[in-house]
Amino acid sequence: MTAQVGLWLYQNGGGAAIEQQLVSALAERHIDCTTGLNLRDAFARDGKIFCNNQIMEDLDLFLSYNAGQQSQFQLYLYEALSQQIPTINNYAAFALSEDKFKTSHLLNSHGINTPDYRLCHKNDTDGLKAAIRDWGGRLVYKPTDGWGGVGIVKIESEQALDMLLPFLSRTDLRYFYLERFIDYDNTDFRIDIVDGQYIGCYGRQAPKDDWKTNITSGGSVFVREPSDEVVEIALKAAALVGLEIAGVDLIYDREREEYVVLEINGIPAFATPEQEKLGLNFNSRKVEAITNLIERSVIKHHSKVA
Repeated sequence: MTAQVGLWLYQNGGGAAIEQQLVSALAERHIDCTTGLNLRDAFARDGKIFCNNQIMEDLDLFLSYNAGQQSQFQLYLYEALSQQIPTINNYAAFALSEDKFKTSHLLNSHGINTPDYRLCHKNDTDGLKAAIRDWGGRLVYKPTDGWGGVGIVKIESEQALDMLLPFLSRTDLRYFYLERFIDYDNTDFRIDIVDGQYIGCYGRQAPKDDWKTNITSGGSVFVREPSDEVVEIALKAAALVGLEIAGVDLIYDREREEYVVLEINGIPAFATPEQEKLGLNFNSRKVEAITNLIERSVIKHHSKVA
């Protein structure tokens, strides 16, 4: 069987080398790759999506793996394409993981701990104030979409909330997503999962005088071994959301003495060359798992269209 898959991977932080490893691994299985298929450069007409002279629907699969450059236009075409050919991640699961409220709501309904949350209408100031009282005077405001800690604000008193409300009222937001601020040690677990398998783990440490562990917010990476409990929670969370590739972020709630899933990332980065030097050695396992996933998905696709 000869198949053709399309790839769009980030190129910085060692991404270009990872892409080449994937291309080589897939070629050994008689799967050819077209790279650089950035849907930013695409257009659609007559029932087809064209990107860099490639008719996307002619591909056997499309892997989209670039968190930092996703526009609404690209996601719109990604959704349309996923209705025609396999995509990794599948669009429905990816869109769910991008929404923090919907993800937390789903996980909670299946018994997986997340921070206590509240979704309030934009004009529900009573609900906002009730939340901060119920949670001991501290909460976190988060955009329901976004990544890297952008737009996240910690509110530590009702007075601070009163000062923030006039600004929020001038935004075009329709609702507010709030979470109880969790007492933790300013470190987290990032669990990498591919195709229902545990791939690797690392920790992130918030910078001094801060509480956000995201690398884009100044957090630093360190080698960390997870317990079986942490891995099991992450596997269940990724399966519930339906992601083929997932990075599950967990912290330990010291007040309630339990692990909590903060969010699930649908495009978890590979270890950078600098991080590999620290001892993060899961990249080869991740490439192999993704290669196996692509091959199986392509075979399944071929069987359907044959």
